[in-house]
Amino acid sequence: MAAKDILGRRGEDVAAAALITRGYLVIERNWRCSQGEIDIVAVDGRETVFVEVKTRSGLAFGHPFESITATKLARVRRLAAAWCEAHPGSYDSIRIDAVAVVLPSSGVPTVEHLERVF
Repeated sequence: MAAKDILGRRGEDVAAAALITRGYLVIERNWRCSQGEIDIVAVDGRETVFVEVKTRSGLAFGHPFESITATKLARVRRLAAAWCEAHPGSYDSIRIDAVAVVLPSSGVPTVEHLERVF
């Protein structure tokens, strides 16, 4: 596994733990279909939340949120619709969140969570 993939996986682990700490129920991770992948699907109260996680080892190349473009968010929205179609049920409300994780080689990770990014 490439170093960037290992970093991304660790970032998703940290993001999932942070969501659980905030009271979210993580129901799926790395859900894939022909259109792409959703990093985390969680439930927050009555909302189904689709979470895009971006991880960096530092800020030398910018903040992780800077890599979430309008095109990327549109893709996540399409993936959220595909997930709902693949998991029939009643969804009171859905939303898309973003979590930025900075994992320095030494020290404590930094986690930022933005709700309703799209």
